[in-house]
Amino acid sequence: MKLSVLMSLAAPFCILVVGTSSISAVNAFTPTVNPLQTATRHRSLHHRWTSSSTPLPMKLFAQKERVSDSTVISSQESVKEKSSSSPIAVDGMPPLLEEFEATSDASSSSFSYGEFARQNPFANNILIATTKTAAADLLAQTVISQTPITDVDWQRSLLFCLFGATYLGGFQYLYQVNIFKKLFDVDKFTSQPWADKIKDGPGLQALAAQTALDLGVLTLIYLPTFYIFKAGVFSGSLDPSVWVDTGISSYQNNFSKDEFDLVRVWLPADLVCFSVPLYLRLPVRHIVSFVWTAYLSFARGGH
Repeated sequence: MKLSVLMSLAAPFCILVVGTSSISAVNAFTPTVNPLQTATRHRSLHHRWTSSSTPLPMKLFAQKERVSDSTVISSQESVKEKSSSSPIAVDGMPPLLEEFEATSDASSSSFSYGEFARQNPFANNILIATTKTAAADLLAQTVISQTPITDVDWQRSLLFCLFGATYLGGFQYLYQVNIFKKLFDVDKFTSQPWADKIKDGPGLQALAAQTALDLGVLTLIYLPTFYIFKAGVFSGSLDPSVWVDTGISSYQNNFSKDEFDLVRVWLPADLVCFSVPLYLRLPVRHIVSFVWTAYLSFARGGH
């Protein structure tokens, strides 16, 4: 009992002693501050604050802006270094734009069939006529005659390739486009609606004249030329006179049948071909010619 009372009385004293000792220890490691020096330092700071034209907060803000600007500049310099070291960037142009322009240049320099056909109508017609005639012969051999592809008569295919390129592609283009355009006023008639064409007397006369002239060319030039080409491919002779003699003989022997078929196919076809606009003339004719060539190959193309 006595011990507990004694300890309770001595506790505040012990706390005071310990607190004082702690403060003394701290003061032992803290340098002694002269009050005069402290006052002088405060006056110096106050003078620097008041004498400066820029308040301290503005100074701090300016320092922050300088730090931000330096950071942005360093970032821009880093980006420039990276872009200049990139192999795609050329003359300061962004890589994506450079790549897009390269792709655009490549696409603009690519082949355009429409542009080729517009600039080279004669060569384009030869290409179409050759392909069409060869395809018609192949169709006649494999579909109509039921010939296996391994047994196709390639001499016969060569005949129709040569004939298609020379006559249908070259000669037919010259006389049906160039000559007919000079002989007849085709632009006015072909550009009219069908209702006006029926009432156009001079245009109908020109249409009849073109049809009659074309049937005459088909009869007197087309069929003999075909048989001469056929003789040149199949006769086995290198003498052109043999080709002509053999071809004319075949033409005469088959004239009645060939002429009947020719008129019943090409008379209505010519009436349509010479009535449509000029840019559609040969395409329409090639469609009819494909069917006619397939028939001619089937009926007269064999050995």
